[in-house]
Amino acid sequence: MYRLYARLFQNGLKAGMYLLPWREPELLIGPGSLEGLAGKVKSLGIGSVLIITDRDIAKLGLLDVMLVGLDSLGIKYLVYDKTVANPTIDNIEEARGLYLANECEALIAFGGGSPIDCAKAVGARIARPNKHIPELKGLFHVRKRIPTLFTVPTTAGTGSEATLAAVVTNSRTHEKYAISDTSLIPHYAVLDPLLTIKLPPSITAATGIDALTHAVEAYIGNSNTKETWKDSREVVQLVFANLYEAYRNGENLTARTNMQWASYLAGKAFTRAYVGNVHAIAHTLGGFYNIPHGLANAIILPHVLEYYGKTVYEPLSELADLIGITSRSDTKRMKAEKFIEEIRMLNRLMGIPEQVEGIVKKDIPLMVERAASEANPLYPVPKILSMREFAKLYDVIRV
Repeated sequence: MYRLYARLFQNGLKAGMYLLPWREPELLIGPGSLEGLAGKVKSLGIGSVLIITDRDIAKLGLLDVMLVGLDSLGIKYLVYDKTVANPTIDNIEEARGLYLANECEALIAFGGGSPIDCAKAVGARIARPNKHIPELKGLFHVRKRIPTLFTVPTTAGTGSEATLAAVVTNSRTHEKYAISDTSLIPHYAVLDPLLTIKLPPSITAATGIDALTHAVEAYIGNSNTKETWKDSREVVQLVFANLYEAYRNGENLTARTNMQWASYLAGKAFTRAYVGNVHAIAHTLGGFYNIPHGLANAIILPHVLEYYGKTVYEPLSELADLIGITSRSDTKRMKAEKFIEEIRMLNRLMGIPEQVEGIVKKDIPLMVERAASEANPLYPVPKILSMREFAKLYDVIRV
């Protein structure tokens, strides 16, 4: 009976999505495109910005080109660089305080998914000053315009520069959840592959499979549109053609460019078609153990796809055909299994483990409860999992 309710909820939400005020960020794209960001800020009449990033980005000097541009045009800025890997409510409130105290007029998120999610949540709190972060959890609780948000992704995986979601962590309860609203879709995004050239191989690998996870979960779900179906297929092709090369040879600008575009398209796809049970489990691992989200997704993805069984044979067989790993004599099941094995093989080549170390058995019941609550009834997954089935998957993924 609950599964029927979930499907009815998902179908109603899918129908309603066509009525929402969707937008896509205006793009500055290509090698060196970061140099144009200050001019874009100036052209909008913005005189003061808060830059949200993390300490690693600041230490690497990746901000320098942008800061020089802002200085040259007389745009005031303040840098908040305390964002952690899974941004916390404390991060959000600290950054919001700086924004208000310094009378900033816009936000620039610079970094991976964490700074971008932090900046989105700051925007949500500015738009809704009387609502605290837990009150904004879930769907469409912002519903007001946030300050102009510029995003500069320095990884190729999260796609947060294209999405309506900000994923935040309550460090006191270890709960990780999303605030989702069309008002959180960034207004501008800079896709400059030069910013990803120096990424360590391990981060290139994990974030790349993160993009693949977004595309695959969108594709196998039940809320696809023609556009998300098309985008997801392009992402799968781009990842299998470029990720290992970007991992092996980080200086390959073509591979870096293609992976950055794949990340953006995957973000576009899942912000309309949603993700699924892989993300529901991954979010609990991030909340409890601070495991980077991309790495968690990369480990979990093949296990969940395998667990889905026959419910995903058809879509996965289509993706297997798409990347050219099938034979004419293969059944849909054989093709789907080949696709899952291709993911496992790519993970192995890039040193991504097959299971998660450090999961504490006594934590599993609460993680199961939170994963099931996140996934059901919202995510239009091919197979709705019970709490017992979630528990089985935690046993499969833990060492």
